[in-house]
Amino acid sequence: TANKHQTTAMIDEASIREALHQVVDPEIDCNIVDLGLVYGIAISDAKVTVTMTLTTPGCPMHESIAWGVRCAVLNLEGVEDVEVNVVWDPPWTTDLMTSYGRERTGVL
Repeated sequence: TANKHQTTAMIDEASIREALHQVVDPEIDCNIVDLGLVYGIAISDAKVTVTMTLTTPGCPMHESIAWGVRCAVLNLEGVEDVEVNVVWDPPWTTDLMTSYGRERTGVL
């Protein structure tokens, strides 16, 4: 019998992270994955929860970035719902950035 969640096998953390590379922090001009802002991804059937932070608690782009995350993940086949949890603990530091993020932003 066909399972209505059959396509969820295609939802995995790697494809979600790939989609999140499209979401850029416009103040820094670097994507949120290479900035180290994505802390966790949870997949439950067709729902994805992304736990992330921002570079500063008062980030004026908070809503815009969260909306970008929702849209990027909802575009993936099999995803029906996305929840974005913005957390401040642990606080973000430049240590969380990838080498690409460091090169892109000039942080060494």
